[in-house]
Amino acid sequence: MGIGAAMTGLRPVIEGMNMGFLLLVFNQISNNCGMLHYTSGGQFTIPVVIRGPGGVGRQLGAEHSQRLESYFQSIPGIQLVACSTPYNAKGLMKAAIRSENPVILFEHVLLYNLKEKIPDEEYICNLEEAEMVRPGEHVTILTYSRMRYHVMQAAKTLVNKGYAPEVIDIRSLKPFDLHTIGNSVKKTHRVLIVEECMRTGGIGASLTAAINENFQDYLDAPIVCLSSQDVPTPYAGTLEEYTIVQPAQIVTAVEQLCQ
Repeated sequence: MGIGAAMTGLRPVIEGMNMGFLLLVFNQISNNCGMLHYTSGGQFTIPVVIRGPGGVGRQLGAEHSQRLESYFQSIPGIQLVACSTPYNAKGLMKAAIRSENPVILFEHVLLYNLKEKIPDEEYICNLEEAEMVRPGEHVTILTYSRMRYHVMQAAKTLVNKGYAPEVIDIRSLKPFDLHTIGNSVKKTHRVLIVEECMRTGGIGASLTAAINENFQDYLDAPIVCLSSQDVPTPYAGTLEEYTIVQPAQIVTAVEQLCQ
């Protein structure tokens, strides 16, 4: 229904209720939403926004704690963005609605209670632009969504230990903002990727490949990627935490990278 509405000129916003339910409509998202502009010879544009909550942390079990970024990143024609603050949630949503391309906006289930003053005046966030969260010099930490807060928690410890990490919220999961990322890599020469997506075939794997292809000569150490374990998310809260990256792991990874 949403894709058909977009074909007639409307700009529908489709809520998945839980992002895990998008697996039930993967065919429509892939073969229709993502490819129809191409397969119709440009006769149709599909300005659809697909949004909804996902991620680990609410003890919702394996089916409702999935991170589907990796599932959708290989579909041609679809942009992927992930919000992490009230400010960029609004700015990215408005930009996605105004885009002529289909956009999937990933919202984390644990970030809905965040509060922040945002401007009354008009603003949007660039769908293809990363956010410099914290300038630094010793290592570039690339992250997004809820892991931004784990990284910033780790950054406090790292500063006390004498490190100055540069933290970038990549926001755009497809395409990557290689301009912002590249400038940081050229400055710090070390990269740590922190994601909640699973390790195999995740956003971190694609980001690692992109950095190696474009900025390998600037790296003084191999890229390190901290990801969720390749296991179903347990229901028990104590076990749930073990499947995702924790701040202490980030601190250890930076210390090892900077040796």
